[in-house]
Amino acid sequence: MQLQLVLYTKPGCHLCEDAKLVLSLLKEEIPFELVEMDISKDDELTEKYGLYIPVLAWNDEIIQYGQIVAKEVKHFLKDKLIHSNS
Repeated sequence: MQLQLVLYTKPGCHLCEDAKLVLSLLKEEIPFELVEMDISKDDELTEKYGLYIPVLAWNDEIIQYGQIVAKEVKHFLKDKLIHSNS
């Protein structure tokens, strides 16, 4: 089973670019699907996440926001994969 994570971003966000790099490297180790959502194209998403981007979420649950840390995302993914296989 592959988990789908959503990364809320916007153009010109250097932390978003850092997050994309961290997540692409992590995908080499633990397979997951990453969907990028540009909040600048949606007023509701801009209002919800504008002050926090980048925001990494799973099933509307925020995993991390601001600076995305690979170690914490890795722990989250492993935990979800273990529980989905049991």
